[in-house]
Amino acid sequence: MPAEGPSPPSIQPLGDSALRIAAPNPALVRHAILAAPPAGLLDLVCGHHTLAAIFSPGIDLARAAAAIAPALARQDLAPCHPPRTIDIPTLYGGPSGPDLLPLASSLGLSPQALIDLHASASYTVRFMGFAPGFAYLEGLPAQLRVQRLDSPRPRVPAGTVAIAGPYSGIYPADSPGGWRLLGRTNLTLFDPLAASPTLLQPGDRVRFIPTRVPTP
Repeated sequence: MPAEGPSPPSIQPLGDSALRIAAPNPALVRHAILAAPPAGLLDLVCGHHTLAAIFSPGIDLARAAAAIAPALARQDLAPCHPPRTIDIPTLYGGPSGPDLLPLASSLGLSPQALIDLHASASYTVRFMGFAPGFAYLEGLPAQLRVQRLDSPRPRVPAGTVAIAGPYSGIYPADSPGGWRLLGRTNLTLFDPLAASPTLLQPGDRVRFIPTRVPTP
């Protein structure tokens, strides 16, 4: 889990066709760059305190960095559109969240208290990673910040809501995983055929809504 603080704003080469941009809030810098994208820009990928700008092969990186620099210098960075708030209906515990009971016990909480803590928090998509559609959600209450499992599970079902370190997240597809599993949603987090393949985007706000029956 990333633990270091934000670096001062800077731009450095990342290979021969990308730039690594250090910034306290990469999501806001991403919006500013997209408002006037430099020639050859293919993608912008947010990290914890960094942003990778990926360009067409053969691009002049020095010229690209000069085109991006004004976005870092701006003091009025703001999203180009209001952040969305996305509700995630979640069935907590049972087969959907096998770590909820043992984790609650280890933290000295009742299962319902753990659910209430997790669901009452306000989360923001800090960055995407690990797998297509997987969003690192910032805002997890300090009381729920626990380490990953020592040995990852070989398969975590798609839609599983989990926590590890300072983040909550939702597995977008069946995959191995070492986070603590609290519940599951039936929302689709990643659809490669959709016009917007990922349900969540950096800067979005997320709320978990407990349900008592499987989500439709």
